[in-house]
Amino acid sequence: MISTRGTTAVGPDPNPTCDQAGTAPPTRPTRGPRGSDSCSSSPAPAAPHRRRRRHVPRWRLPRRRRRHRQRSRRGIFDEKGKLLGSASSPIQIWKEKDCIEQSSTDIWLAVCTAVKSACSLANVAAEDVAGLGFAATCSLVAVDADGSPVSVSWSADARRNIIVWMDHRAVDQADRINARNSPVLQYCGGGVSPEMQAPKLLWVKENLQESWSMACRWMDLSDWLAYRATGDDTRSLCTTVCKWTYLGHAHMGQWRELDSRDMEACGWDEVFWEEIGLGDLVEGNRAKIGRSVAFPGHALGSGLTPTSAKELGLLPGTPVGTSLIDAHAGGVGVMESVPEAESKADLSDEEAICRRMVLVCGTSTCHMAVSKNKLFIPGVWGPFWSAMIPEYWLTEGGQSATGALLDYIVENHAAAPLLANHAASQSVSIFELLNKILLSMAHEQNIPFLSALSQDTHVLPDFHGNRSPVADPKSKGVICGLTLDTSEKYLALLYLATIQGIAYGTRHIVEHCNAHGHKIDTLLACGGLAKNSLYIQEHADIIGCPIILPRENESVLLGASVLGAVAAKKFSGIHDAMKSMNAAGKVVHPSSDPRVKKYHDAKYKIFRSLYEQQLSHRSTMAQALQ
Repeated sequence: MISTRGTTAVGPDPNPTCDQAGTAPPTRPTRGPRGSDSCSSSPAPAAPHRRRRRHVPRWRLPRRRRRHRQRSRRGIFDEKGKLLGSASSPIQIWKEKDCIEQSSTDIWLAVCTAVKSACSLANVAAEDVAGLGFAATCSLVAVDADGSPVSVSWSADARRNIIVWMDHRAVDQADRINARNSPVLQYCGGGVSPEMQAPKLLWVKENLQESWSMACRWMDLSDWLAYRATGDDTRSLCTTVCKWTYLGHAHMGQWRELDSRDMEACGWDEVFWEEIGLGDLVEGNRAKIGRSVAFPGHALGSGLTPTSAKELGLLPGTPVGTSLIDAHAGGVGVMESVPEAESKADLSDEEAICRRMVLVCGTSTCHMAVSKNKLFIPGVWGPFWSAMIPEYWLTEGGQSATGALLDYIVENHAAAPLLANHAASQSVSIFELLNKILLSMAHEQNIPFLSALSQDTHVLPDFHGNRSPVADPKSKGVICGLTLDTSEKYLALLYLATIQGIAYGTRHIVEHCNAHGHKIDTLLACGGLAKNSLYIQEHADIIGCPIILPRENESVLLGASVLGAVAAKKFSGIHDAMKSMNAAGKVVHPSSDPRVKKYHDAKYKIFRSLYEQQLSHRSTMAQALQ
């Protein structure tokens, strides 16, 4: 949110709790249909008695999962990007094999609770909040004509009306969509991922016919939060372009009209939707998936509705900016956080920002880079026009499991209970203790540098498929070099090798992007994993680039607050707000020891070979089963 005291951001974590029944829509009528779709013309029903979460900078689902619960977070920032206060509330997630679901009702309630708590902790009154912004994971929300939740679950539980971003139930649907080779797919790195919305929608249509017939709005989670807050169902260019195959560059001539109005959604390729069997979604002026779109930060409707304002503890009419996906909010919250010592005097501002890549590191990692020209990169999502920073093309790489993979490696090891007890007794986190153990091991073994502990252990981190750059959702994780050792020290070694495997994956993405037109030479990192010093140092050493950390840890929340600031007219646009609200913290440089580079170059070759071996093994077994 933005206020006379500062900007405030509020948002749920990426994996909310689902304890309640469906989420009620905004109390005020939705915007009148531009077509004749009955689903979109009815007014939104009264809001539930529970509070919805408010968010100025962002709505974001939690990236680390424990016991299938996550947290919704919100923060309040001033116009210089300083965090004044933050709070979080638990949310639930249901996971059954490849199906991962949440509840929009539960998330909204968590948002409301957290917003009030954040304002209280920051001692910020409702009248001091100038604007709100939401950022959330790119999860898919289904609601009916009244705005009530529609189940997307085999269980038929109406609470479970969200297919979470990392859900992989639609792998087959994604394969069939990609087999059509539609021209639209060139803007998705050559093909859709099962984590995108079109395959998930096709899965619902093919498997849950009753839900399909009931749903009148399909929305990205951050768009739904903004709709729930304002009654305006305008979609964001960020969500639609990045996850729905919307062609945002159809609006290239309309950028200067950002402050005057939203835009009719002219970027839907109706032929594509008809070809893949979802032509009914573009009937009725595309009301089910979005009849109007807006640039991130565009002020929605008349701001908070009276009901939503009451639930959030804020004032009716408080401006709400068009939303961002959480990773993209992280990019907005950190991409201009470059200290003067690291800036390049021979480059213009426009050239300099195009040499940076933001790593948004949490449950997964997203790799965000921008360019002034569109760059088509096989296996890497994009180019997406104005999906993060207006008038720039976005390239979006990613790894589907990073923080989640480290959790998995640690929690499923025999030494995990003992390690947890030792960490608790020392009042440190498990990862802090693992880092200490590795330092001790390096000293005991008298090795030249800590990274060399992993010389016999190699990890391909594709435990949830490979999003970039090979774009293979069927890829599997590999650990090479296991022994019968079940000690804490051996767990620490596996943890180190896994961090390195993740970093080699990022190196592969950076090299691949640079080979196709980017000139990335500086990294910026945010998210929970960015607080792990070993994780960041290994990435710097392996990729060979300095990594800049932001002054404020909550970069995704900060990015969401930028949306509120722009909606409140505190800044002329997103990039202008970023330059004022982003600030740099520590800079981590690669090791200057040539032995470290030689070591990682050797391990990187092994890393690359692990996937090639997997393809060979896959082919061998496929032939055996013919």
